Amino acid sequence: MLRRLCAIGFGLVIAISSFAAQQDPQEKHVDIQSSAGDLHVGTDADARKAGLPLYPGARLTRDEDNRNAVNLGLLTEAFGMKLVVAKYESDDAPAKIIDFYREQLKKYGKVLECHSRDHGEHADFDDDKASKELKCEGDNTGPVTELKVGRQNNQHVVAIEPKEGHSGSTFALVYVHARGKQGDI
Repeated sequence: MLRRLCAIGFGLVIAISSFAAQQDPQEKHVDIQSSAGDLHVGTDADARKAGLPLYPGARLTRDEDNRNAVNLGLLTEAFGMKLVVAKYESDDAPAKIIDFYREQLKKYGKVLECHSRDHGEHADFDDDKASKELKCEGDNTGPVTELKVGRQNNQHVVAIEPKEGHSGSTFALVYVHARGKQGDI
């Protein structure tokens, strides 16, 4: 069921994002409230909305369509989902950023450190695993360091990688919280 909810949520993001692209470019979000539920889709994501402090001196990365930032909230009586993704860059080496966020993530629980070839490639929200602990996927090798904390249905992830061809780093802050009929988001 959780997988279906995520698919519905992402479908809504695509549909509403195309609608929002036709709106005022200064507008960073779309909010819809109805008797069926509430929806927020926007590019107004940042570290604070992901539940983490911003690494000192980091800059939010932006492309022409601001596709690097996602703030999605979908709330109904039957289910709810919150997804925040914000991507940043820093002139500091990955090791400094890893140390900073390892310490910051401790407030949410035990921090798991994984390594992958590409951040986000192993997102899994299977119904049977929704409340299970996070784990490292794949062969746990590669240049991207992922710091994870929480459970499948309520997690914070920081993915850090060296900048290609430059000194410094890029990193993504991700917060995912999904619930069934009961619970808060």
